[in-house]
Amino acid sequence: MSMIRDLRAAVRPSRPAPRKESGTYDTTRDPATPSAVVDCAVYRDGERVETQKPLSPHEAMRLARRDGGFVWMGLHEPTEAEFAGIAGEFGLHPLAVEDAVQAHQRPKLERYDDSLFTVFKTIHYVDHDHLPANSEVVETGEVMCFTGRDFFITVRHGGQGSLRALRHRLQDDPELLAKGPSAVLHAIADHVVDGYIAVADALQDDIDEVETEVFSPDRKGTPRGTDASRIYQLKREVLAFKRAVAPLLRPMLLLSERPMRLIDPDIQKYFRDVADHLARIHEQVVGFDELLNSILQANLAQASVAQNEDMRKITAWAAIIAVPTMVCGVYGMNFQNMPEVHWKYGYPVIMSVTVAICLGIHRTLKRNGWL
Repeated sequence: MSMIRDLRAAVRPSRPAPRKESGTYDTTRDPATPSAVVDCAVYRDGERVETQKPLSPHEAMRLARRDGGFVWMGLHEPTEAEFAGIAGEFGLHPLAVEDAVQAHQRPKLERYDDSLFTVFKTIHYVDHDHLPANSEVVETGEVMCFTGRDFFITVRHGGQGSLRALRHRLQDDPELLAKGPSAVLHAIADHVVDGYIAVADALQDDIDEVETEVFSPDRKGTPRGTDASRIYQLKREVLAFKRAVAPLLRPMLLLSERPMRLIDPDIQKYFRDVADHLARIHEQVVGFDELLNSILQANLAQASVAQNEDMRKITAWAAIIAVPTMVCGVYGMNFQNMPEVHWKYGYPVIMSVTVAICLGIHRTLKRNGWL
């Protein structure tokens, strides 16, 4: 059950600020800077509750608890003070708050008393016409999700990976959204994994391109190889991909198999599909890594063979040139008694013998594949 096709996020954590009093929403941003709250809405029975003005976190929470709905709040690059106020309003655990403000977290699922904290690594494929050695093939980010009984909060950083389209997609399916925050969590997990599938397919094309270059023959029928830096580049990107996929396997299995009071049983069934897709992608990424290792070894072997070929040719020509060098060295010495020097046919005979020997050596080396 795929909910969307575009998501990318990244997060940068810092230490949590002191807890604010209920109802406060502090900010240290410049007035000209947009608020960290991208959207804050209350949903009741799968429908968005329309309000005359944007809701503050305190107002949204009060409205949700009064009408029996849930709050869905999305934040983009919140400051420490901003998120501390929101954490105080929703009663988020300090350790989860610290991870949400700080970036570079491993994908994980943590359960606290009345909330779930989930970290997803997002992958974005960088489109390119060709594959320069210094280009980035994939970019990684993070999105943190807080799932409570009556609230769902996402924290993301970076210019890409907006969840606005995902929110609209869910709003068009009130029956699903009526399942509560767990439905939103599944939609984001499904969206992230769908992004993995798209990136895996694009990386497959790049790896196929490099593999073709390594093993495609030149005019003489010999594999020509390619620049090893391109292979290392792909290995680096595949490693970043693997770090995003592998740690997420266990959290998805927990969400799909272990009963949790914050996850609707009907929604839990759909996490199994996400876990299956993720397992397939993990196998594919592991295969990418192994294939790139083989391509790299083959490319290095071809480079060694090419160097050996060059050295054999250099050695063969050195052997041919050694013959006239030796003859010139002998007859260049100042000996008094050298009969060939005073003989009428000495010069043409010596030159003929030298050329014959050189031609014989050349023919022998060419027959043996040295030239």
